[in-house]
Amino acid sequence: MGNIVIIGPRGSGKTTFLAGLAYWPKLKTKIKQKTQLNVTPVNEDTKKLQNMAEDLISEGESLEATKIPTHKNLPVFNFYIELNQRLKKEPEIINLVVKDYPGEIFDDLADYLSQQEFHYGIRPKHEEFWQDCFLPDNLGCLILLTKWWGKVDREYGKSLEAFINLMDEKQRTKDFRVAVAMSKCERGELWPGRLEPDRDIFQRHLPYTKSILEKNIPKKNLCFYAISTFGVLGDNDPRPNRINSGTKSLEMAVLREKNKWQPYNAIAPLYWLTTGKKIGANVQ
Repeated sequence: MGNIVIIGPRGSGKTTFLAGLAYWPKLKTKIKQKTQLNVTPVNEDTKKLQNMAEDLISEGESLEATKIPTHKNLPVFNFYIELNQRLKKEPEIINLVVKDYPGEIFDDLADYLSQQEFHYGIRPKHEEFWQDCFLPDNLGCLILLTKWWGKVDREYGKSLEAFINLMDEKQRTKDFRVAVAMSKCERGELWPGRLEPDRDIFQRHLPYTKSILEKNIPKKNLCFYAISTFGVLGDNDPRPNRINSGTKSLEMAVLREKNKWQPYNAIAPLYWLTTGKKIGANVQ
């Protein structure tokens, strides 16, 4: 069984990403999909998430942001993933267990780093989540980032520096995998860089953030990705399959055409986090 956590700032698409994964079995019956991958929601929390995707995302609405409960009341999403790869006689089975942390948990990391400079031994806000994040049975963490403009590179870098400090305090630096993904990569500014995200997205747009990660996390435990829950309209139509939902937040979006819903690269970071091995972005 592979246990991981997902963190990221508010509006980075964490819950929508998991909802898209939960909806995969029904998605395959509605549009033509390759047959390399089968995903089955296992527990009640995951089945509820699947229903939310059916009722909201596929009907042109967006999911609400995750609110902060105690870590003991946090939903646990369990996926049974069957991957059929070429040259392998038997499918590979992954029993994936995921916890989705509210965005405020990530957003408060920068404040924790600043406070550390003045108060030795200060405890991080939402410490119960960080205790839970770095438990020995957790293989790693998927970090979703969504912005690339203005001062966000420094902001992300500070937050991730604090994250690394906490990982070191919990003695997980050497054996904790960290997958860092630019989410919503269907956006026109990002889509061309999806094939080499470490160079064409992170090095280009978030060089400070990338340097913090590479300096402090062993190379074998760090990977960069570009992912999209909504995808684009087609191979010959790279327009984003998303439109603004009309909310105040520009990050909130809904499907443009639900019959063309095809997530991009949803499985690759999860597969690497649980196995330490890489697969292509187009596994479907």
